[in-house]
Amino acid sequence: MELNKYSKTITLDPTQPAAQAMFYGIGLTDADLNKAQVGIVSMGYDGNTCNMHLNALAADVKKSVWENNLVGLTFHTIGVSDGMSNGTDGMRYSLVSRDVIADSIETVCGAQYYDALITVPGCDKNMPGSLIAMGRLNRPSLMLYGGTIAPGHYKGQDLNIVSAFEALGQKMAGQLDEADFKGIVQHACPGAGACGGMYTANTMASAIEALGMSLPYSSSNPALSAEKLQECKDAGAAIRLLLERDIKPRDIMTRKAFENAVAVIMILGGSTNAVLHMIAMAKAVGVEFTQDDFQTISDKIPVLADFKPSGKYLMQDLHQYGGVPAVMKYMLAQGWLHGECLTVTGKTIAENLAAAPDLNFDQQKIILPKENPIKATGHLQIMYGNLATGGSVAKISGKEGDMFEGPARVFDGEHALIEGINSKKIQPGDVVVIKNVGPVGAPGMPEMLKPTSAIIGAGLGKSVALITDGRFSGGTHGFVIGHITPEAYKGGLIGVVEDGDMIELNVPKRTMTLKVDEATIAKRRAAQPAPKLKVTNGVLYKYAKLVKDASEGCVTDEL
Repeated sequence: MELNKYSKTITLDPTQPAAQAMFYGIGLTDADLNKAQVGIVSMGYDGNTCNMHLNALAADVKKSVWENNLVGLTFHTIGVSDGMSNGTDGMRYSLVSRDVIADSIETVCGAQYYDALITVPGCDKNMPGSLIAMGRLNRPSLMLYGGTIAPGHYKGQDLNIVSAFEALGQKMAGQLDEADFKGIVQHACPGAGACGGMYTANTMASAIEALGMSLPYSSSNPALSAEKLQECKDAGAAIRLLLERDIKPRDIMTRKAFENAVAVIMILGGSTNAVLHMIAMAKAVGVEFTQDDFQTISDKIPVLADFKPSGKYLMQDLHQYGGVPAVMKYMLAQGWLHGECLTVTGKTIAENLAAAPDLNFDQQKIILPKENPIKATGHLQIMYGNLATGGSVAKISGKEGDMFEGPARVFDGEHALIEGINSKKIQPGDVVVIKNVGPVGAPGMPEMLKPTSAIIGAGLGKSVALITDGRFSGGTHGFVIGHITPEAYKGGLIGVVEDGDMIELNVPKRTMTLKVDEATIAKRRAAQPAPKLKVTNGVLYKYAKLVKDASEGCVTDEL
């Protein structure tokens, strides 16, 4: 069976002797030149717990590919550590990295004519970047997630990356001494793996498994586990099957598959970042999927998982009870999934789940039954109103209430907010406003994890709300609304909010309203100078010139 549909143009074409010479130079034989070539892209690098082990996993994947009579060729692309860059100017590069990853994978596979693609991602933006590239290339592909980190421990307390940020807020509020603060920081991340709660990495891994683009259990197999190593061994057979049957991403990533993925995001209480990423991934395969589709699914699907950041558990806890497939099997039985959707196993969702274990609600308390949900409908709410005429994304777990009204406390960027916490400028009842941190205004739409964690650590998490034209980490919780569109830089009303203005946030009506009269707003707009980009060259400048707004997934390939 002819498997190498793309690489044969350079491996066997007699008019391409230079390419053939180079293949001989890397050690390929005549027999190898008749085999399909699989590009294996690792996002591994030493400087991040999420990614530090990925090169070793990619080596195991490569071995598996060769064992299945295919040519496996490893290459690499970038990663950015959200955990390290949060709270710094470096966070402006995080969302940008998603598109750099997608562009670089597309570039290598397009230039090298690889017949198939396996990606090995770790941190947040690695995964949507991988899937965007797969969608553009539309060659047999699968994603192998690097896996979740084990919990850290300090003085009897289970820790994760968000523990370090919240400890900062406790320290600033005088509730934590220097020794215990350092102890928490030193023990929060015990080794390899992505952030352990239902933060963005585990959210996207779970969604992509539900989408059908990774092998069953990929999202819940821990980073350092025998199951993750077995997944690497299984990857070669899986990609060969996809090649043999010519199953490509656009055959799998259908409208119904995206609905499945978003339903899983709701059940698990996933990150707000998923809205941006799923829209961008859908665009890459020509599927129309909008932020309003999230709302439609949110209206029907409850939150059943008691995961951090607002709950108790980490992804590794779910692994021992059947992982994400056990959750999906329960969802399928409730009619919440399209079981007929195709996956990278060559089987449907329903066929994959037939052998998955059933959830035992007496044995485990991570996933609750539908009769006793964490929240009866989804936690992600798409909000409109005069403050967000193009929409925004709220993360409402059900513990914060669904109404908030208070005076604005306005900060031009997150650094100003941290100073505001230190100076006690923020008081209970305030609506904290962080502006000029959008896709263009920042540029790069950084996450506001440090501000939200510091607010919670300072004891204000239940008494203030926070709105922004930036993003939130999957580790964020509280009454928070981000992705405000239009952003301040593009003339959004958030840019003219002043201290003391009354703001109403109404989740049942899905509105966010600045209670200032039109004449005053017009006067403020007239007095506001034209904004200037904060950068004049480099990747952030290119991003600011190309990026679409948050409601369009912040894609950079639509002009």
